[in-house]
Amino acid sequence: MNGEAGRCGYSKCRAELPGPGMQGGRPRSFCRDTRWEGGRTCAQLARAEREALGALGLDAGSATFRLDADRLREQLDDVRGPVEALTEALAAVTTRLDEVEAAAVASVEAAHAQVAEAERARLAAEEAREQAEHRMRQSTISAERAANERAEAVERASAATRQAMEATEALGAARQQAEEATTSRRTAEAQAAREAERAAGTDRQLREIAVLAERAIVERDAARAAEADRRAESESLRTDLATERAYLREAETARTQAETALTAAEQSTAQAERSLADLRHQTEQAAKLARTEQEALTTQLAEQTRLTHEQAVQAKTEIETLRADPAHSRAPRLHPDDLQAVIAALTPADQPARPLLT
Repeated sequence: MNGEAGRCGYSKCRAELPGPGMQGGRPRSFCRDTRWEGGRTCAQLARAEREALGALGLDAGSATFRLDADRLREQLDDVRGPVEALTEALAAVTTRLDEVEAAAVASVEAAHAQVAEAERARLAAEEAREQAEHRMRQSTISAERAANERAEAVERASAATRQAMEATEALGAARQQAEEATTSRRTAEAQAAREAERAAGTDRQLREIAVLAERAIVERDAARAAEADRRAESESLRTDLATERAYLREAETARTQAETALTAAEQSTAQAERSLADLRHQTEQAAKLARTEQEALTTQLAEQTRLTHEQAVQAKTEIETLRADPAHSRAPRLHPDDLQAVIAALTPADQPARPLLT
């Protein structure tokens, strides 16, 4: 038994067939349950295939021609070379387009990252500037409050000084009155009692004036101490204000640097856009070149197809010639599968392969 005894006899099926079993019997030649288009079985299609081959003079009983299979295979190899070259060229163009697109996407992403970084720097600089302005406003308010308090302290010290001067003048007047009273007591003993009472009252006034003078001196010293404290606080405020101004200058410098970085980022973005435009131009040029190469390869493939068709016509002519030559009546013939492969190879790529049977 040969290797084909266990397969279906229909050339398109060739499925493995079960054995005859334990009871023996004749082995099957075709599938029993397989159905094709139109509900036909493998046996029906095989019979139609044999009839079609017989009509073409290719049946086993009337082997009246011989095909030069090697020459047809060489022709198929000649057609296969341009097709493979076209496939490789299209793959190279596709790879180049992918590389150009990846480079363009990377450039755009880098430009977007630079713009985002510049925007973050600008926001940070604005926030620092706002904080510095807020601290400067608070420092200004504190300085104004300290100046007002210092003015009030100066006014209180001036009032205390005026009171002390008035008390001193009253003390001098009282002393002058005491001297006049002593002279008057020496000259007017009659008025001694009244002058003594007046002197006692003057002494009380002098004591009160002395107390007021001492109090005025204490208030003046306190006012001077308060004035010194206000001056120290004012100096501290001036120092804080100078610090805030320095911080503002630093914030302004940071804002300037952020603006410079933003300008650089914008320039980088513009450069990236120009690079993207260049890449698009290069992509368009590459696409044009690819289309040109594709058209050239298509033309070459069409020419090769035409030549193949001419060779097929020539082969058909040779077949017709061989049919009419009885000297080759005993030549071997090709298997139907080989004939189907030859027809598929000779069919153009944009048309479906036609089977031997319809």
